[in-house]
Amino acid sequence: MNLETYYEYCLSKKGVTEHFPFDQDTLVFKVGGKMFALSSLSQWEKGEPSVNLKCDPERALELRAEYDAIQPGFHMSKTHWNTVSINNILPTDLLKELIDHSYDLVFNSLSKIKRSEL
Repeated sequence: MNLETYYEYCLSKKGVTEHFPFDQDTLVFKVGGKMFALSSLSQWEKGEPSVNLKCDPERALELRAEYDAIQPGFHMSKTHWNTVSINNILPTDLLKELIDHSYDLVFNSLSKIKRSEL
């Protein structure tokens, strides 16, 4: 997956907005004001792209055991976030599934009112 595909895929989801709340390098996608995906643009430029994605804690452990490209979230809660290296080892379908999972966890945590507003 390249940066443009990642960007378009995240933005295609219902209610998603993009932000740079930390610095001009860290692209953050939010739904309902809550983060579900973060990525360093400079890492993409260096050819070492990765993305932090929210994940169910049990599934996070399973994914980390199965894939070397999935590690505990860098600068995030190690229980609820994974850092996923996008290095052509992981299938694009799996990466999309992980983005979907992260989005769904955050979207479903929003109040009914907030979800209906989106």
